[in-house]
Amino acid sequence: MIATAALEPIDTVFRALADPTRRRVLERLSQSPASASELAAPFGMALPSFVEHLGVLERCGLVSSQKAGRVRMYRLAPKRLRLAEEWLGRQRELWERRLDQLDEYVIQLKNDRKNTP
Repeated sequence: MIATAALEPIDTVFRALADPTRRRVLERLSQSPASASELAAPFGMALPSFVEHLGVLERCGLVSSQKAGRVRMYRLAPKRLRLAEEWLGRQRELWERRLDQLDEYVIQLKNDRKNTP
């Protein structure tokens, strides 16, 4: 059993990724760094509300920000995305193995029925 503390970083990443606005922000930041107002422009929401989304992304480590004068620039932090990708990869391997075992079992059942008089 995995300790709860070990799951917390991945939990925060998946909570952040659950929101479509935040996923679109990450897609945009994959192109280049941007300011909060640049990121907020396509969403038609008040900047303070949008900044809450950025806060969620920053707290879970998916983005980082740096203030340059009066402008805060955000950039993608891909290391946390790799955490989610690795977790999903392990789950995929597990289910592929299980499905392969099920496939073998079904084939064996079919063969057993063919060989039964």
